[in-house]
Amino acid sequence: MSSLITPMFMHILLCALLYVFLTLARAPSVWGVGKNKDGSNPFADIQPKVSANLSNQFEWPLFFHAVCALLIALGEPISNSQVSLAWVFVIGRVLHSLVQIFTDNIRLRGLVFTINFVAVLAMWLLLFIEQVLG
Repeated sequence: MSSLITPMFMHILLCALLYVFLTLARAPSVWGVGKNKDGSNPFADIQPKVSANLSNQFEWPLFFHAVCALLIALGEPISNSQVSLAWVFVIGRVLHSLVQIFTDNIRLRGLVFTINFVAVLAMWLLLFIEQVLG
């Protein structure tokens, strides 16, 4: 089994959990379950943040899954550097979700995103160096 399957699966699991969280946050508005006494949604403030974060999971992470799939498809041993970067990406995605959903700290969110961005960019650079220049 490829050492990249687990971090890829963990990102998929994060997306699944975000879908569950979004469904729960929308439940008062959509199904009337869990409404406040005044009929409002107690999760009205957090629901757009969860929705935005879920959308974010299909932007830059696309490049993560593409590089992982390519590394696996090449059939060559995957370096520890690539596996470590994959885990940095996944941990960074979890942190990014927590910051985006539960805080309004744009600077921290940007910093955490930068970790994800650099990890995936480094994975692509290593692949390029190994396959094209190496």
